[in-house]
Amino acid sequence: MAEEYEQSGVSEFIKDRLYFATLRVKPKNTANTHYFSTDEEFVYESFYADFGPLNLAMLYRYCCKLNKKLKSFTMSRKKLVHYTSYDQKKRANAAVLIGVYAVIYLKRSPEEVYRTLISGNNTGYLPFRDAAVGECSFSLTVLDCLQAIRKALQHGFLDFENFDVEEYEHYERVENGDMNWIIPAKVLAFSSPHSRSKIENGYPLHAPEAYFAYFRQNDITAVVRLNRKLYDGRRFENAGFEHHDLFFLDGTTPSDLIVRRFVHVCESTEGAVAVHCKAGLGRTGTLIGCYLMKHFRFTAAEAIAWIRICRPGSIIGPQQNFLEEKQYSLWVQGDVYRSKQKLVQQRLSRRQQLQQCQQQQLHSPDSEGGKQETMSRLLSSMDDLSINTTLYKSYSLDEVRGGTFWYRYYRSLLNLIYHLITN
Repeated sequence: MAEEYEQSGVSEFIKDRLYFATLRVKPKNTANTHYFSTDEEFVYESFYADFGPLNLAMLYRYCCKLNKKLKSFTMSRKKLVHYTSYDQKKRANAAVLIGVYAVIYLKRSPEEVYRTLISGNNTGYLPFRDAAVGECSFSLTVLDCLQAIRKALQHGFLDFENFDVEEYEHYERVENGDMNWIIPAKVLAFSSPHSRSKIENGYPLHAPEAYFAYFRQNDITAVVRLNRKLYDGRRFENAGFEHHDLFFLDGTTPSDLIVRRFVHVCESTEGAVAVHCKAGLGRTGTLIGCYLMKHFRFTAAEAIAWIRICRPGSIIGPQQNFLEEKQYSLWVQGDVYRSKQKLVQQRLSRRQQLQQCQQQQLHSPDSEGGKQETMSRLLSSMDDLSINTTLYKSYSLDEVRGGTFWYRYYRSLLNLIYHLITN
């Protein structure tokens, strides 16, 4: 590439076509090269000291933007360079954007993509942190985010071909319910309902009734509350929803009993489960992370990354380290659960196969009825023989030699077999 600007590193994603670069100054387009940046277009809204990763809507819009550029006739012979600045927070978010594109659309592995991102003179990327104040105890890397995207793709959580970005952006707004699907059609995270709908200090609060229509429309059948009671749970129950209370203190980690009870609710509920604490971030994200690790074998870092991409600000402070500590035990629990489920399915399959065989036998000559019919025909045919002796008489030597004895013997034997079959 003929460049007029100093570059600390250029990563090539598509040979002679797509590049990622960190530049000190804003470049100008040339006849052969088109530069673009998203640093000011896709901006993370922080809670405290957090700065990313960018949410699902921004990842989607970036992918649409890049696909449009790659398919553009006017740019078909140009090299496309996504450039970012030396601002380490913006640089990390930009790296996730193009990295996610490469995982989804270029079908690259997260590890391959990350090697491309750090190739040449490129330095590493600033790790993301939680939405808390003070020192961070857990670092979430760009690679963790890419691996989370791959895992979400593998399990069908992410499908940009059918993703409704307007719906995502509508319902994530506080005034519209502050809701995000973490596992589509199974687990939804949202902030706590209140006793009545109102505006408090400029912040919209919603009564349970405000959620009924959306929950029914999306087959949400159970609600799990993790915070202190801000509304009467019977309002959900009277509307036909299950309601479960699993309280633990804000900012803390759940007991093993609460984890087991929460996972059991998700496992035993036929529809989807809506989970909330006060803000629907820390406690909510932590328990959903446990479910992801048990049932989908996410690593703790992948679970944290995916949940934050779906719902920024989730899982804070010691909750991050808690998920790390629980990762392997939840994997084992998940393996045991799936083994039991597989055994149940095998038994059910064998039972169904047996029922099918029984149905087939009822209509075959080898069936119980068929055996009786065959035996009756055999006995009848033997009755047609012109031998007029009885079974229980004495047999003379001449009769034995003439075959009467053997006929009566075999007829008796066949009768015995017939009675054994029919009884």
